[in-house]
Amino acid sequence: MNGNVWRDGNVLRWLAAYGASLVGDGVYFLALGWAAAQSAGPAEVGLVMAVGAIPRALLMLGGGVVADRFGPRLVVISSDAVRCGVVLGLALVLALGSPGLWVLVLVALVFGIVDALFMPAVGALPPRIAGPGQLVRVQGLRSLAERVGHTAGPPVAGLAMGLGGPASAFAVASGLFGISLVLLVAVRIAPLPASAEPAEDCAAASTAASTAASAEASVRESPWRQLRSGLAYIRRHGLIGPLVLSGALSQLGTSAPMTLGLILVSEERGWGPGGVGWIIGGMGLGAASSALVLTLIPRFPRAGAIQNLTLIIGSAGIGGLVLAPSLPVAVGLAVLTGLVCGICGGLAIALIQTATDPSYLGRVSSVMAFTAVGLAPLAYPAFGFAADLWGVTPVFLAGAAVSMAGAIVGTSAPAVRRAELAFA
Repeated sequence: MNGNVWRDGNVLRWLAAYGASLVGDGVYFLALGWAAAQSAGPAEVGLVMAVGAIPRALLMLGGGVVADRFGPRLVVISSDAVRCGVVLGLALVLALGSPGLWVLVLVALVFGIVDALFMPAVGALPPRIAGPGQLVRVQGLRSLAERVGHTAGPPVAGLAMGLGGPASAFAVASGLFGISLVLLVAVRIAPLPASAEPAEDCAAASTAASTAASAEASVRESPWRQLRSGLAYIRRHGLIGPLVLSGALSQLGTSAPMTLGLILVSEERGWGPGGVGWIIGGMGLGAASSALVLTLIPRFPRAGAIQNLTLIIGSAGIGGLVLAPSLPVAVGLAVLTGLVCGICGGLAIALIQTATDPSYLGRVSSVMAFTAVGLAPLAYPAFGFAADLWGVTPVFLAGAAVSMAGAIVGTSAPAVRRAELAFA
């Protein structure tokens, strides 16, 4: 594989495919909400959006099993093909008539199920397209693509709907999924080694011989047994277990403050909706900058210790947003916090994927995605209820403290403290 990810055509094809898919996601979700709003009230619009979110959260862990059983490339390509066809069909239906709300509900349901398969599989692909020494850089590129995709999706959707309504936007989304599909078919998948375990963790992990035997046996296991074995693997692993738990605590502690919390803070301070946009934009700018740094930096020694340190600093930065005396200060702090958090997240993912046995990559990716997509939103109602009782500021700070607890979990694990990333 090419030592420079910026010149590796295979990595760039995967990156372009992932970016096109992300923009397509943004266009699809905005068009879906708009189409629902044109034919129903607010309650029905919420129902349509929830129909897609619920199966995605419930089936996410099963998606990791599917990726490990059939290979992430096949799952990702199949998912993009289904999304392309379903969304194109919806565009045609809307262009030819005014279907009932049930059509939107059905499409949202199918899309949510497919997303539950797509997300773990796409998370398991990087180790198959880049060597261990390039994983940090590939994850930096992935994070950069996510920032660009999430930023570009809404404007593209707005332009398409301005020209031809939701039907036009769905057609554009389908085209983006089609581009992603073509690029993914052209991506070459390299064989993985028998074991991705670092030598220093041999006491906590399987030997190479037992790993190969378990990979062969996993094909004969039932999906339920595969899911249980994947969860047990994460729980027992000296590096992966603490990092996954650390990430889950960070997501639980910061997801509600950075969404609902910022809205409440901006309302209290008189910053208005624009204030929320500026703060979130500042976080995004910082995270995009750190993603670029991860692709260019020549070496990252003591990656585990740095990941823990950046998690502590990033959590403190998020907590500091509620204490900012003015909007400009909050935006400046958001930029710095996004920069630190981006490094933290990129290192965590690279460390986990480097250490994960190849036969478990899909299931490990599914658990990581589940903590972000399925588990973290559960904090929203708890945050709102607590903010009503005690006010926004103490609850905001409590969330930052929960995120910091994730760093304590990582610091307490010897395998995390001494973890290294070998750069190519």
